[in-house]
Formats: sequence, C-alpha cells, structure tokens
Amino acid sequence: MSENIFVAGAAGAIGSALVPLLIEAGYTVHGTTRRPERARALEARGVVPVVVDVFDAEALQAAMVGIKPAIVIHQLTDLPPDLDPRKMADAAYRNARVRTEGTRNLVAAAQAAGSRLLVAQSIAWVYAPGPLPHVEEHPLDLQAEGSRRVSVEGVAALERSVLGAKGITGTVLRYGQFYGPGTSNAEPKGACPVHVEAAARATVLALRNARSGIFNIAEDNPEVSSEKAKRALGWHPSMRLRERQGVAS
Repeated sequence: MSENIFVAGAAGAIGSALVPLLIEAGYTVHGTTRRPERARALEARGVVPVVVDVFDAEALQAAMVGIKPAIVIHQLTDLPPDLDPRKMADAAYRNARVRTEGTRNLVAAAQAAGSRLLVAQSIAWVYAPGPLPHVEEHPLDLQAEGSRRVSVEGVAALERSVLGAKGITGTVLRYGQFYGPGTSNAEPKGACPVHVEAAARATVLALRNARSGIFNIAEDNPEVSSEKAKRALGWHPSMRLRERQGVAS
C-alpha cells in the first residue's frame, strides 16, 4: 500500500510540476483546490481531489484526519496571474494571510492527522541587507517597509509555524523566483531564479531526507547560496524533468 501525501496547492505552478514526480515515486497524492471546477482536472492527473479552503480550519482538519497523510506539502500562494504589478500590492496582504493563518491551520490539521513530515514553500529573496551570498542563517528583512514588510512578516510567520510544529519534522524550502512551464516567466528573472521543475525535484528530495530546517533552493548566483541544499539534500539546480525528451537532466 502506498503512502498518503497531502499537497496543499496541487493546482499551482509548482504543484503541477510536483504531482507527477510524487505519483512516479509511488505516493497516493491528495491535492487541494478551492475551486470545485478544478477537481476534475486534478483527478485526470492522478490526484485524489480535495476541495477545501485553507482558511476553513474545521473543514481542513476533517479532510486531513480522514486521509491521514504521512506527509503534508504546503505550496499555497495567492498571487495574481502573471504577477500583474497593478495587483501585487493587494496580493501581498492576501499572500501573507495564506502564510500566517493558512499555515497555522495546515500545521494544526497535520498534527491532528498524525502526519510525520511537513514541507513548506518559502522564498529566498527576503533576506536583510548584508554580506553576500545570503545563507539560511542570515536574518530576514523584518525592518523593511510597505508591501515588502508585509511579505517578509508572512514568510517569518510561516517558517515559525512549520519549524515549531510539535511532533512533526518541519522543512522549509526557500525557493528562488520561478521560471518555466506554468509560471509567469519563460526565462530566468530576478536575483535568484530557479526553474520550477528543479524546485519540484528539491521538494521530492526533501521528502526522502526528512530533515528539519531551512534550505535555499536557487540557481548559483551572487545573492543567495544553495550549498546547504546541495550537501544535505543532494539537490542541484540542473535537475529537471524533460518529459518531451523522455530524459531527466
């Protein structure tokens, strides 16, 4: 019998890249969506759909207790299509709510369900100004202002919830800026980019290694170091799945 895994945000950019890898690895994947119309699309990809809102703590806990997942993966965000600059200021507050209240609800539901591992999406471009490249021990930019401060505080809350979850191994992956299929960017963009397929592979490696802590997941660049993930998880930014070619690179 395969192990149950619960993916919050299975229909998103990284969720879409991650799900095939999890199914290939033998997991029974239960994936969430807030929208009932997306359930059929998830089912067609081999996912057991779970229509639930992360802000409905009672419904989320009931769903997770019924599934009893050994592993929970948190890939939830609330961002506008193509990261529309006109909508990003408002999105910062919605996304921060996902990271604070949503993560709190996920942690509580995972504890109630007896899960042993929780892997959560964070971001790698919220470090405070300081020596480069940034490593995981460097402080976050909690003195920032405006929408950046809202985002950084949301990230900090998410990471505290995940790493402080009693009875669960908590792993935080600080991804760089996504590019590739299903994302807003076809090519690398930003100070610390990462291909969405490489980020998905890092998530699978985090499941296999089940280590508590924070790991930067980004391509080699002057801003952020991912050496810890390379050493501890065996990850490399060149890891992608090229289905059209039938080879992994």
